[in-house]
Order: sequence, then C-alpha cells, then structure tokens
Amino acid sequence: MAYEPNLDELMFFNEKPVALELYETLADKLFAQLPNIGMRVQKTQITFTNPKVFACISFAKVRKAKERPKEYIVVTLGLDKQVQSSRIDIATEPYPGRWTHHILIEHPEEIDDELMDWFRKAYHFARVK
Repeated sequence: MAYEPNLDELMFFNEKPVALELYETLADKLFAQLPNIGMRVQKTQITFTNPKVFACISFAKVRKAKERPKEYIVVTLGLDKQVQSSRIDIATEPYPGRWTHHILIEHPEEIDDELMDWFRKAYHFARVK
C-alpha cells in the first residue's frame, strides 16, 4: 500500500506537486523499512523522529540558484561520521561526532538503496547518541 500523506503534509507541498511525489516515494520506503517513526510537519521542514530527530525534509537552498532544479526536496540526515559521496551537497560537523548531511533529490530513482542505507544509519545513530 502506498504512503498517504496527511493534511499537514499536503499543505507543506501545496505549491510543489513534483516535490510531493518525491516525498511520497521517500516516505513510503521510510515507513516500510523503519519501525516506530514519528513525524512533525513544521513551517520549513518535515522532521522524522525515533523519538530523537534523525532526518528532515525541506526545500533548503543547498545549491546555487543556477544549479538548483525547479522542483526538489532536500534530505538532511545526522550521522556519526562524514559520508564521502558526490551525492552529498553539504556536510558539516556541528559538534564532534555528529555530521549533518544535506542531499538534494530531484528524481524518484535517487531514492535508492544507498540513500535508504543512510536513513537507516541516521535512524540508529539517533537512538544511541
């Protein structure tokens, strides 16, 4: 069964129908693969918890305007170490032992096994930190 966003999620993506489709693809996989996920829709992001925050979805401007697609979502994950990948737009270490990674997603096929593995690692890291 495909993921059905609630009204708050639909309102978050109100003017971004392609981004909503990307989000639904991601949420479908996320909720199918990881147990007991909480979710909060905020003004600028959707936050996933377990009960601590492990990931966010937003429209952050992680690329220069000329390089940014018209419709996209940005996945933000907290991990215990920096991931080296050309898919990572920005990685910062806000404090020792915690790396924040921002990944711009433009196409459904980018929501692949590698991305879902990073979600699993972020989920487990949030549970033990």
